[in-house]
Amino acid sequence: MADLKKVYQALTLEEAEAAFAAFKEKWGQKHPIIIRSWENHWLELTAYFNYPHAIRKLIYTTNVIEGYHRQLRNVTKTKMAYPTDEALRKIVYLATMEASKKWTMPLRDWKEYMSQLSIYFGDRIQAELPA
Repeated sequence: MADLKKVYQALTLEEAEAAFAAFKEKWGQKHPIIIRSWENHWLELTAYFNYPHAIRKLIYTTNVIEGYHRQLRNVTKTKMAYPTDEALRKIVYLATMEASKKWTMPLRDWKEYMSQLSIYFGDRIQAELPA
């Protein structure tokens, strides 16, 4: 729903609130469960407005994560149970290694993202940066 994108892609919390009000007006009758869910979780859903736009975009852009989860489901759905936790870990590890071969494209504006992440999470991000 393009109208819902206007909520989480808003530049400010105030814009998000206005976009949600418009979304609610337009779609409230047809999708009351979505409206209720967003209203019940508004504080959690809008917490990312505490961060700059670059970090927010990383948060709401989940296509890569969803694709990865889809690949994990494909390899794990054929078995209903695994003999050990270690067996499941190995399958997930191998699937991750296979999926990571496709992760060759760098994210656009990655330097800007890293700059913002290091400002907000410097103590945690520095440990992950190459020396």
